[in-house]
Amino acid sequence: MSNQEKATRSVGTKGMPRKDRERLILEAAAGEFGAKGYACGSTAQVAARAGITKPMIYEYFGSKDSLYLTCLDQAGTRLVEAVASAQQGPSDLSRAVRTLGAVFRALESRPHDWELVYDGTLPAEGPLYEAATGYRRELNRMGAVGVAEFLHASPAVEPLDADLGTHLWYGTVSAAVAWWRHHPEQTADAMAARFERIVAVLCPDLWAAPGADGGPSGVRSA
Repeated sequence: MSNQEKATRSVGTKGMPRKDRERLILEAAAGEFGAKGYACGSTAQVAARAGITKPMIYEYFGSKDSLYLTCLDQAGTRLVEAVASAQQGPSDLSRAVRTLGAVFRALESRPHDWELVYDGTLPAEGPLYEAATGYRRELNRMGAVGVAEFLHASPAVEPLDADLGTHLWYGTVSAAVAWWRHHPEQTADAMAARFERIVAVLCPDLWAAPGADGGPSGVRSA
């Protein structure tokens, strides 16, 4: 147990309103499961992080699975809503920039949400797997729609191009989030700006400086 956890435990949560204590437990659980995964995450460590006793976790949530599922639902909902909000607007490269920027900003204050949704240690069946799969499918669906609509503007694409493009997009998002984990000093806005600069270099014919040619920010007018 870290010194910080010991200090937290010594203070305790006696007298704390139930809703506030529940939020404290969920924050501790998200950190524990996000860092170690469902399989290795420990309710004892969650209790230590939250400064409560282990039995109190079961009093509030009933089981480790129920605790994880609550964390997962919060994480999945936040990510899906963030990505959905970025789908409004032109179906050009700015959509990719908006989407990844939304992911970064959603994760900035909740860095473990991504790992909760994409936890590879979850059981291969059951409520946890089904819930995680549901959020992944919705995120993937929005990505696939975005890629398909972007490629639809070109008459040169073949039917399987969208499928490949979608997989490339999934890989890009996952790699960007993973890179950010190794550079935690970077803010969400800095990450979004970095991705935008890379897009501008890779696709100069489709991207311009913000506001150029009178078009939308970052996108060349046709």
